[in-house]
Amino acid sequence: MAVRAVRGAVQLERDEAGHMDEQVGALLTAILERNGLTTDDLISIWFTATPDLHSDFPAAAARKLGIVDVPLICAQELDIEGAMPRVVRILAHIESDKPRAEIAHVYLGAAAALRKDIAQ
Repeated sequence: MAVRAVRGAVQLERDEAGHMDEQVGALLTAILERNGLTTDDLISIWFTATPDLHSDFPAAAARKLGIVDVPLICAQELDIEGAMPRVVRILAHIESDKPRAEIAHVYLGAAAALRKDIAQ
């Protein structure tokens, strides 16, 4: 089994904890489903949020989904002028037999514009 990385992102409509939980939860669920993964396949997850998000930690959504024994960390994105606002990004390290080219990176809603080259 190989170690692979899966990317994903979602743009929030507003900075509210419940909304963040819902949207980040949907992103994590889509990443797992589209790659045929279970939580046992997760090694670790990095979450980043743009500087305009303050309502909660994105990792809290993972814990609410039952991802409780996987190392999680949150960080802040660079504050770049003109960058898309209210974005949570994910970099998940997984165990998978899939070749790197078959990993499904998930960019939901408006965040698909961030990586048109890999968004599915």
